[in-house]
Amino acid sequence: MPPYDVIIIGSGPSGLTAAIYATRANLKTLVIAGQVAGGQLMLTSEVENYPGFPNGILGPELMDLWRKQAERFKADFVDDNITRVDFGVQPFKVWIADQAFEGRSVIVATGANAKYLNLPNEQRLKGRGVSACSTCDGFFFRNLDVVVVGGGDTAMEDSLYLSKLCKTVTVVHRREEFRASKIMQGRLFKTPNIKVIWDSQVVDVLGETKVEAVRVKNVKTGESTDRKVQGLFLAIGHTPATEVVKDQLSLEKDYIVLKPHDGYQTSTSVDGVFAAGDVHDHRYRQAVTAAGFGCMAALDAEKWLQAHE
Repeated sequence: MPPYDVIIIGSGPSGLTAAIYATRANLKTLVIAGQVAGGQLMLTSEVENYPGFPNGILGPELMDLWRKQAERFKADFVDDNITRVDFGVQPFKVWIADQAFEGRSVIVATGANAKYLNLPNEQRLKGRGVSACSTCDGFFFRNLDVVVVGGGDTAMEDSLYLSKLCKTVTVVHRREEFRASKIMQGRLFKTPNIKVIWDSQVVDVLGETKVEAVRVKNVKTGESTDRKVQGLFLAIGHTPATEVVKDQLSLEKDYIVLKPHDGYQTSTSVDGVFAAGDVHDHRYRQAVTAAGFGCMAALDAEKWLQAHE
């Protein structure tokens, strides 16, 4: 079997957008979607900030539409996880178990996963009050009480953003001081509807069908209290899904490093391998920006292939 023109690893917004652009450029395209396809939007109940859907759309429904659009243009899909890659040879090789696929170019769009606390009811209530994206879900908590967990700049930014929407924002931090920059801390302390609980951690989230309270434990005294809130936002970081490529590409803090050259803005440290979305973007982490990077990566791959005929 001749090699694919493009192999896309990942099936979130960046991967599927790349597939749409690649196939419409008449490139033979394979999408390795993963066993759990669709990216983080599969865990989002309603998406209201993606353009084109004035009444909002369910995350899984949006991803299903995205995939059908890619399939319409004849992208091939394999719904399984890659097990290893070899970017040291051309064509590049990607394995699923013992089955190898070859591609003249590769787009890595494996995304990143938000870090969670592994609480007893956390996963059950994800999308029902538990969130790791304030800009995605903050609107649904307008005039409600929420808790934010974290102590870095992301936690400060999320808390300040939510303070403009929510009735109250309570930041729970396990230490007696934040690690965030002083300027961000200053802004937070000056915001009247934000309060801080120091030396504490959230040990459980309570509610039958939605978040109704969180259990907060003081790490010094061991005392636990239940606080009535309607939302729990986690701002403790993300883990980029780069494990399978970590020995093949240059990384920084586990994110793929882009190395633009010759006009290819999404190039990685390996010529002909491109990256798109949250796997390299640790700042924006939005569906619309991931889709934009997917478009860029596909256009870069197309031009790169033309230059290397």
